[in-house]
Amino acid sequence: MGYEFISYEKKGRIVYVTIERPERLNALHPPANLELYNAFTEFNNDPDAWVAIITGTGEKAFSAGNDLVYTSQNWAERESNAIRAPFGGITSHFECWKPIIGAVNGYALGGGFELAMACDIIIMADHAQVGLPEPRVGLIAGAGGVHKLPRHIPIKIAMGMMLTATRIDAAEAYRLGIANEVVPQADLMATAEKWANQILEVAPLSARASKQMAYQGLASSVEVAFDRKYSEEAKFLASDDRREGPLAFAEKRKPNWTGK
Repeated sequence: MGYEFISYEKKGRIVYVTIERPERLNALHPPANLELYNAFTEFNNDPDAWVAIITGTGEKAFSAGNDLVYTSQNWAERESNAIRAPFGGITSHFECWKPIIGAVNGYALGGGFELAMACDIIIMADHAQVGLPEPRVGLIAGAGGVHKLPRHIPIKIAMGMMLTATRIDAAEAYRLGIANEVVPQADLMATAEKWANQILEVAPLSARASKQMAYQGLASSVEVAFDRKYSEEAKFLASDDRREGPLAFAEKRKPNWTGK
């Protein structure tokens, strides 16, 4: 599949998705959102792709969020939903249990921050900043931001950020638990790949089951979450990898995961 506003590349088991609109600080408009949706659908449906890394082109921005210039010039298109996908492709109503890593290479604002929060692991360049500035331009973080930020950090801090539309730097994001690691820009992709390769060391179906069970379990008590039935857990329980793990341990060798 060809893409105009993003790039999609697979190296081994890792997929790299890069937003390529540097002239707009990688801001997203409906055609770019649709391409991201299609890219992550391609990743989700590829049995040989086990981990994805998403980043932005350049060193200024991961994504500055909604392309307000495009929005102002194409309001009828927006209102008619002529081209629509969940913001950034994966921020809402998108089910993917494969691990996704966000390599935040600069500003992640508004929809860009929502896109980052949709990732399972976030690596940030030390100059990056995140925030939900939508109220400053008469909008809201309606692609999940108003719901996800209070689940990532303490409610009072989240409310302070959202109601004042202020941003925080990478060090503060790490302190609050938004980022897993903060590194110099030059080390960003290598660090994201380090995490991806560590994920590839575990059984892929175990990783997917763990992701699904953790996220879906958040909506209920531990007791209810424990008794719930999960589709990815069922796949793990029926997999060859479930036997391969203990066998490899007993034979003192690395396991040969097949994802089956």
